[in-house]
Formats: sequence, C-alpha cells, structure tokens
Amino acid sequence: MNNMSTNFNFQELYDYATDIGCDCALNEEMCKNISFKTGGPCGVRLSPSTTEQLIDVINKATELCVPFIILGNGTNVLVEDSGIQKAVIIIGSNMASTEICGDEISFSAGTNLVSLCRLALENSLSGLEFAFGIPGTCGGAIYMNAGAYGGEIKDVLTEITHLTPDMKIETIKAEAAELSYRHSVYKENDCIILSAKVKLTPDTKENIKARMDDFLGRRKDKQPLEYPSAGSTFKRPEGYFAGALIEQCGLKGTSVGGAQVSEKHAGFVINKCGATSTDIIELMKLVSDTVKKETGVTLEPEVIILR
Repeated sequence: MNNMSTNFNFQELYDYATDIGCDCALNEEMCKNISFKTGGPCGVRLSPSTTEQLIDVINKATELCVPFIILGNGTNVLVEDSGIQKAVIIIGSNMASTEICGDEISFSAGTNLVSLCRLALENSLSGLEFAFGIPGTCGGAIYMNAGAYGGEIKDVLTEITHLTPDMKIETIKAEAAELSYRHSVYKENDCIILSAKVKLTPDTKENIKARMDDFLGRRKDKQPLEYPSAGSTFKRPEGYFAGALIEQCGLKGTSVGGAQVSEKHAGFVINKCGATSTDIIELMKLVSDTVKKETGVTLEPEVIILR
C-alpha cells in the first residue's frame, strides 16, 4: 500500500511512457528492483529500451517537473521503507547490447557485467576476470569503478558515451571520467552513461576460465552470497579493511531486526530474514558508530541510500 503523498504528476508521465512503448509501472515497490530486497514504492518506474525512449521520458519528466533518478540493477543502493517520490528510470536488460571488434568490446550501459565477462571468455579475451561474479550492470560498474582482486574497470576501459544534462550525446576518453576507488566523475556531473568500450588482451580460454573460476570460488567461500545484500557495505578505509575492523569490534553476527552483520564476512550487512530498510540503516549506523568509538576509524558507506 502506498501511503506517500503525491506532489508530482507521475500519472501523466506514466501515460506518456506507455504511449511511446516504454515499460513502466506506477507506485512500484522498490524491493523488486534492488538487491537488498527492501524499500517502499517509487512514484513511477520507467524501463526504456532505446536511447530515444530514454531521452523522451527524461524530457517529459523535466517538462512535468518530476524529479528522477537513474538506476541499473540496484546492487549498490538502498531505498527507505517510505519509498521515494521520484521517477526511477532503470537502464537494465531492456538496454543491453554488445559488439566485438578484434580485442575490443563495445557494450551498452544496461548490459549485465557477468554476461560481459562470459562474452570476453568466449572470445578468448582477458582483462575482465576480476569482475566475474560482481552483480550489476556495466553502467553501474563504470559509475562506481567496480573492482575486486586487484582489478578495476578503469584498467580496461577506453571510452564512454554518455548523455549530458542538456540531452546531447558525447563520447569521452576513459581518462576524462576520473575513475578512482569507487568513484567516477559521473557522481558529480549529472551525465548518464549510455555505452562504453573496453580493450582486452588475447589469451587462451583455459587460462581465462581458470582465473574466473578462482575469483568466483573465493567469492563463494568468503562472501554471504546466499542472502540479499548490496555487496561490501562500507568502503575500504585507507590503511585498513572495513570487515577486519568490524570483526575486531566484536560486531560479527550483530543484528537489528532482520538485518545482520554477516557471520561469514563482517564487511557485509545482509537481509538475513525479512529485514526492512530501516533495520539495515540502523545496523549500518550502529556499526560505523562502534568502529569510530573503538578504533577512531571512520567507515564511509559504499551503499547509496536513495531518498
């Protein structure tokens, strides 16, 4: 049941999106769209299938003064239980495509990152093995500069095509995206990632698969993949590991409602059993406050809370 008061014309935006063939839904519960499996309703959820549709719904939202956010697979975000009075535009599987040319792969932002890794393997191209098992879209991976096991998306990225706030499509070199640890210029410039290109290195399928299997095996052994979460809950503090600090403070297994600091890996807050977003937020605060008090280290959330 949606108890949010409505100040924006979501209905008219929904009607327009429906008319142009865009997949959409009014008052959709965000628990359907984020990996934590929690969160209240948004005003309207829009899933365009082309860049033209994306531009059209953004222009219409702007015309109607409806605020909007862009989302991929929702693997690094949390929506409050009260929901969000915004249009949520999802660039996901409806906008997924790839193209290979030699040792380069071009892909749209909605392409699944794991699928991209598999495509590289099929074509004997190395460089994306570190990303195998990371959930989310390629657009989200660029936005956050996804990385693991010593690799980052910036290591192989060569160019990015994005939509500017004034609805112009432009392509930039990867260096201009200012990719660093869990950061890109896209966190500040309001541009929307549309597609990108990576340059990989030829290798044997056997070697590539061995590395992919190794990384995936490590993830399964050390991470609580059987429970809904948003991956690592906190960024790595300089000179420390968040999970080690949390465990050092005796917080492993600590719960608030249905949310728990994973007993398998303290760096993960998980939806153990019917957690609410409030449970998760309160547990994150408890963890960060305790670590700060006992170690003096400030933990910065990696999870983005959408309001």
